[in-house]
Amino acid sequence: MKEPIAIIGIGCRFPGGVNSPDSFWETLIHEKEAIREVPRDRFDLDSYYDPTPATPGKVMSRWGGYLDTIDHFDAEFFGFSPREAARLDPQQRLLLEVAWEALEDAGQLPDTPATQQTGVFVGMWLNDFEARLFEDPAKVDFYMTTGSGRYSASGRLSYAFGLQGPSMTIDSACSSSLVAVHLAVQSLRSGECNLALAGGANVILQPQITIAYSQSKMMSPDGHCKFGDAAADGYVRSEGAAIIVLKRLVDALADGDPIYALIRGSAVNNDGKSSGFLATPGSAGQEEMLRKAYADADVSPGAVQYVEAHGTGTNAGDPVEIGALGKVLATDRPAGRPCMLGSVKTNFGHTEGAAGVAGLIKVALSLQHRILPASLHLKQPTPKIPWDQLPVRIQTQSTPWPDHEGAALGGVSSFGIAGTNAHVVLQEAPSQSHRDNILKRACVLPLSARSSAALNELAGAYRDRLAEASDLHDLIYTASTRRTHHHYRLSVAGNSGEELSQRLDAYLKDDPNSGVKAAQVNPDVSPSVVFVF
Repeated sequence: MKEPIAIIGIGCRFPGGVNSPDSFWETLIHEKEAIREVPRDRFDLDSYYDPTPATPGKVMSRWGGYLDTIDHFDAEFFGFSPREAARLDPQQRLLLEVAWEALEDAGQLPDTPATQQTGVFVGMWLNDFEARLFEDPAKVDFYMTTGSGRYSASGRLSYAFGLQGPSMTIDSACSSSLVAVHLAVQSLRSGECNLALAGGANVILQPQITIAYSQSKMMSPDGHCKFGDAAADGYVRSEGAAIIVLKRLVDALADGDPIYALIRGSAVNNDGKSSGFLATPGSAGQEEMLRKAYADADVSPGAVQYVEAHGTGTNAGDPVEIGALGKVLATDRPAGRPCMLGSVKTNFGHTEGAAGVAGLIKVALSLQHRILPASLHLKQPTPKIPWDQLPVRIQTQSTPWPDHEGAALGGVSSFGIAGTNAHVVLQEAPSQSHRDNILKRACVLPLSARSSAALNELAGAYRDRLAEASDLHDLIYTASTRRTHHHYRLSVAGNSGEELSQRLDAYLKDDPNSGVKAAQVNPDVSPSVVFVF
């Protein structure tokens, strides 16, 4: 069996205010749909909208999944000058943020010897910001080229965090981020890097792609992704960004890293001419890809309990994909145990360049929580699928993970419009002994940030988290040894999470008796070493 790869960190931004693995899971488990009208700062919707499909120069849908405050960026934190920051593509801003958060979630300190041999694999498709920047040639400068070029997205992460492993940006359209994960897995297995960041980003700033797809009647008029439904009538364009942190399982276990799930295997291919047209899906290509992925994982397709489909909710794509899945997943499958299918696009829409990693995060969290969330908007299964002949069903309500023999297994698919397909096979994390989280003595929680405002925001987040913390030991250990210590710092001592939370709350209310000590470190002064007993 090939070396399993552990998913040890996640950072993300998705529609509906999703900015962490926890809020991602909350969206899934509460069956939320984060779709709204195109915001005014993207393009003038009223001037472009016409509900009649294929109207020249018009979009046929008013809906999509959009992120908030894409114009916001903590430039000082990442060391950007105002001029450089203003020319930075929002996709690159988001990637910097989610990569930092993913590294923190994984407990990996950037720009240290332990993370130098880290690879960066970024999937991106759109370049809308570049078109805006270069409208006036007289105003073009060098920052615009590095700020908007897709090529610099991966290199910027490597530079920002001192990462010296392979670094590349991949564009295979909507399969870009899952192809990036596949390449990261290969790089780790070959020993090319010891840690890897993989993911993608997507921000929509221009109407042209939506206009083009409206001409082909590919867009859902009502803004709902109806994967597998008889009424499936198009996909929903959306924004998002996510980075996952990967490490070889043997190293993750030795280092005591948190593990969401394991990647057992993966495969990438292209439909070639089998689909009959460049932009249509090919059943033969998808079937071959699935077989290769499960062979790479050394897993029988019949043992898999759930597959996160590409699941765009299109009249042409869904029947091809479900048919291919049904044929391959039937191999060695026990009678009466269908493989469940779903699509996170029914929650967030199709995040295009970030779609594959979005589906992967869903499967990883589902394995961690041992729950399959519902895939939304299925009212009448499409009659184009012979459901009675295929061992697959769509997950229509949240249920415990299906019964299985051996480890829990899931898969995730992602397809590009030019025929590049990817599939990743995941397995539940190995069981680990639980640490005793009850502290019998006072403990010290250190927090730090790069500005006083950011420090207060961090203190507020810890205050809320600590109030009901059952993992106090882990929180304090991670804050102490697995976080970068910035120049604005505070420390708070207490005997319980509740006590620490109360003291942080008092500090944030400017109570002089809060017991919290805060200060700014002077980086030009070497600190003295003090031992306190």
